[in-house]
Amino acid sequence: MNMNIKMPDFDVKKFVKDAGSTLSRVVQLTEEKLGTSEKTEMDAHFEHLTERSDCTRTWTEKIVRDTEAALIPNPANRVEDYIFEKIEKQKSKRLSNLEYLGLDMIEGGGEFGQDGPYGSALIKVGQAEQKLGSNERDFIGSAGMCFIQPLKKFLEGEMKTITKEKGILESKRLDLDACKNRVRKARSMLGQQTKDGISPEAALEQAERDLRVAQSEFDRQAEITKLLLEGISTTQATHLRHLHAFVESQVRYYGQCNKIMNDLQRELASSRPTAPRLRVNSEDVDLTRGPPYLSSSQEENGSGQQTITLHPAAHGAPRVARKPKMPPAAYPVVAGDTVIAELVANSDPNDISVL
Repeated sequence: MNMNIKMPDFDVKKFVKDAGSTLSRVVQLTEEKLGTSEKTEMDAHFEHLTERSDCTRTWTEKIVRDTEAALIPNPANRVEDYIFEKIEKQKSKRLSNLEYLGLDMIEGGGEFGQDGPYGSALIKVGQAEQKLGSNERDFIGSAGMCFIQPLKKFLEGEMKTITKEKGILESKRLDLDACKNRVRKARSMLGQQTKDGISPEAALEQAERDLRVAQSEFDRQAEITKLLLEGISTTQATHLRHLHAFVESQVRYYGQCNKIMNDLQRELASSRPTAPRLRVNSEDVDLTRGPPYLSSSQEENGSGQQTITLHPAAHGAPRVARKPKMPPAAYPVVAGDTVIAELVANSDPNDISVL
């Protein structure tokens, strides 16, 4: 059976030339490290552009990592999202911790009884937590679109191109310095006998020709790299717009969360008993009925809230008097939505704790 196998084209001359260039660069770099060879230095402006480019890349990478960690603290979740975006080409449908909390609260409220005060409150809070979780997921997506993705695109596009061109420039610089060394060596050989049969003049002419080519290639690559480095200043204005968009997204997110919690707080407050309450022996007592240890009259305090005077030792056996911790005149209990007094039965006024 005849099999026609086509071998890929292989340029031997190009391979030998590239190998020689690589070897020459390694030798030149080694000599520079040892201090036995001179190195072409870039001008101060170019060095400044290079430092600014490196600084921009470093801090942009840090900002991207920190923003991702702030939005999604769990590293495993970040890896999962990355896999979904790169392989599945879609976002992960994972619920947030707040949404899981809301689901459990709603389910627990149903088990406790949605007609009871605790079960009903659990359901209301769970629904609010679900809204917070949904808003959080929307905010993460919005922040990724308006801030993280543009910065990543910059790092993977412009910065990667700059890094590549800087590497090419360094290679051209090594070739240039190697040619300069060959020219110096050829000049030092003038008037001497060579072993390879090539006259020193011819070797010098060839070395100078190579030097002119290397200098031209180096200058062209330096100009290309310089133009790319100068473009870094324009990217900061673009990044500033993305930063403003990120802040606006945060303002919307926290504003929505604040509205959800304020609405929840008002809803829970409206479902509380309107009458003042006092806890005696772990039981709620309606203070409007006037138990024996309460005064029959209720007055308005300076803030417009009701106050109730508690009379010490009003029921049960008298107890041994102790030094009071507070003036024994009257012990006001504010009867509002957020205050409940706890009274221990058969106790003197110092055993009454006001919450």
